[in-house]
Amino acid sequence: MNDLTTLSPYGVLSASETLTIQRLLPGPVELVWAALTENDLRRQWLAAGEMELKLGAPFEFVWRNNELSDPPARQPEGFKEEYRMESRITELDAPRRLSIGWDDTGEVTFALEPQGKKVLLTVTHRGLSDRGTLLAIAAGWHMHLDILVIRSRGLEPEPFWEGWTRLRQDYDRRFMA
Repeated sequence: MNDLTTLSPYGVLSASETLTIQRLLPGPVELVWAALTENDLRRQWLAAGEMELKLGAPFEFVWRNNELSDPPARQPEGFKEEYRMESRITELDAPRRLSIGWDDTGEVTFALEPQGKKVLLTVTHRGLSDRGTLLAIAAGWHMHLDILVIRSRGLEPEPFWEGWTRLRQDYDRRFMA
């Protein structure tokens, strides 16, 4: 998946319970690391939550996906305006690798690889045990990473939930059982 000429915006199932998705971002690597680890930057594309950069450190992520665009998005029926998740740092190699254990949806690893003036961000989410969770998380990562790329260009993203709904349908077709 590291051939940058064929980098797909879509995630790939590398095992039955593992999703891998990549984005090429403006560098340097420290800038992307800050977007992953600093609350004020991370909340603009993923989730809020103060994070102590220490192996084993617990923290809470707070998602407010309706607030990721202007105008704000309305979440689909059955979704809350805010979602909280207890998390902990399970691997830390600043500014190249960060793994986070999430309470009920596995573990996520962020790997950063300099590519000239850009940075290849690889997100690997392990422990996606059922199809519904896989589809929701694949669409979520895709949309969150698209927002990160768009914001890194100084642009305004489309409403999160509109993109998420479209992408969930795309992933349902892509990951046919």
